[in-house]
Amino acid sequence: MPRQLHDHWFKEAKREGWRSRAYYKLKAIDEKRRLIRAGDAVLDCGCAPGSWLQYAEAIVGDDGVVVGIDLQEIPPLPSGQVRRIVGDLREIEDDRILAVAEPRRIEAFDVMLSDMAPNTTGHRDTDHLRSLDLCNLVLDRGTTLLREGGHLVMKVFEGSGYPELVERTKAMFEVVRPMRPPASRNVSREMFIVGMKRKGGVKPGTNEPVAGGPPPVPDAWSN
Repeated sequence: MPRQLHDHWFKEAKREGWRSRAYYKLKAIDEKRRLIRAGDAVLDCGCAPGSWLQYAEAIVGDDGVVVGIDLQEIPPLPSGQVRRIVGDLREIEDDRILAVAEPRRIEAFDVMLSDMAPNTTGHRDTDHLRSLDLCNLVLDRGTTLLREGGHLVMKVFEGSGYPELVERTKAMFEVVRPMRPPASRNVSREMFIVGMKRKGGVKPGTNEPVAGGPPPVPDAWSN
């Protein structure tokens, strides 16, 4: 079937004033899992065009803060709870990201979000591997930017490496639930991985302390 850009969710987003149909994806995930709460500090990785920022700011309220990072500048939101950083998540240091949350003084975020996607090539395997790379980046940064007990939502394109990514996420979170919200297009290969309650303490079966970090990336993913 031809791709229908102006479908129900597109029209609803335009009618209700959200910046994209992606608003309803996060809304469905959060209403199911109750990840974001009033007063939370939320980090949105790959925040353009800003619909996830819009959703998160409404939930965290006046006592919370939402920090968005993207390679491109996006128009500001009217709320004073949203901060924006233009740059590459690979290159921005933790201290800078946390400092942007001022006047809130935080040591880590309560929730991390990622709707990041690679520039697609049309080659299924290439796009899948690039999507995995972005998810690996989010997991790696989450070891220091996401507090113990915090939650994660990240998008990935399905493919051969998807099961390993789920297992890798399980090493970092107590509960992992893949979800495909109704607002995702039928033709899309996107899936959202929800990680709840970031682990801390020690590695299972050892006395080696960890900060809830993921295990090493499988060698096959480096290509």
